[in-house]
Amino acid sequence: MTAIRIVDVTDESGFGRIPPCADPGFDHRTCDFWEDDRRGSKAARLAWLQPTPPPAPEPAPSANPFAPTGGLTFNPFDPRSGAGIAAKPLNPFGDDDEPIDNPFAPRRERGPAVAPDAPRKLQLLARGLSIFGSYAKVLEADGEPAAWCQFGPLSAYPRAQRVRELYPRLPSSPLPAVITCIATTKAARRHGYAKQLVVAVVEDLAGRGFSAVEAYPEPRAEPDATSAATPAFWSTCGFDLAIDDERFPVVRREL
Repeated sequence: MTAIRIVDVTDESGFGRIPPCADPGFDHRTCDFWEDDRRGSKAARLAWLQPTPPPAPEPAPSANPFAPTGGLTFNPFDPRSGAGIAAKPLNPFGDDDEPIDNPFAPRRERGPAVAPDAPRKLQLLARGLSIFGSYAKVLEADGEPAAWCQFGPLSAYPRAQRVRELYPRLPSSPLPAVITCIATTKAARRHGYAKQLVVAVVEDLAGRGFSAVEAYPEPRAEPDATSAATPAFWSTCGFDLAIDDERFPVVRREL
């Protein structure tokens, strides 16, 4: 019997388990099609798989030839300044004393996050870690990555919001969670892994408090050219056809 394991993508280890696309011209690991509704792309971008370099340091301010030499000077309009003394700017509404540490005051704990130099796609997947949780899952069959799914709140995917704007009759409250991508490797097809992964994602989203999930299939796309699947696939996962449109259908499942 095949051993199935479903992994949440929350760090570089999980990110490294995302399987390659069936078509090498695309890459789930570098796709920002759903996150960027104007310039997003599904194309493979190898540079995105490298650590993001830190921002360049800001250039030092240019020298002022008219500035006085010899260090700090006395400012007669600043009562707290003195010759050669570095003083903080006066704040008439502030407290000169340093804030007192209060051991009884609540402290905000830092939520989970990825490294600042993590690959660009991983940074996108980690945007909601501290509030929402993971935005992606990978299904492994006998230890090998076989299927991938991307999901999350509607607010995380502007392109999904634009699709919904085409259909005012879609329920607007409460807003649904969305599944933007579901795909399997060629070797893993026809084993039911995609359906199994979608069911796991739907159960997860229900546990996070969502009352509905939507997806936006591509009816005429070639299997290797889309990770949105077809309306027929979503039907097998318990989704209903909420919007029957030749180009931009919407499927929906109430939870």
